[in-house]
Amino acid sequence: MPDDIHSGADSVNPFALRQPMDLDNAKLPRGQVHIIPERCKGCDYCIVFCPKDVLVNAKAINAKGYHYPVVADGKENECVHCRFCDLICPEMAIYTEDLSGTEETE
Repeated sequence: MPDDIHSGADSVNPFALRQPMDLDNAKLPRGQVHIIPERCKGCDYCIVFCPKDVLVNAKAINAKGYHYPVVADGKENECVHCRFCDLICPEMAIYTEDLSGTEETE
């Protein structure tokens, strides 16, 4: 039995046809990361789970002795406001703000 029942010469890849109708008008959500260094315990969950690799460990340490996250150089406008960081943080030391509706993100 063939793996693809439409393996003939006139077959069409269905994924090539599936494009959003308003692809030219689509915009990625934009966010801004806010970090509260005093709350951080250095678990690095926010850094590991960020899909855009926006966060890195700071060279500085907080009062607890942990390296807290900071926005990586050159990644200030890369946050897509997915909220993974504020959902995963056990200490609620990080959150994002939606900037999609503001003019300065364009």
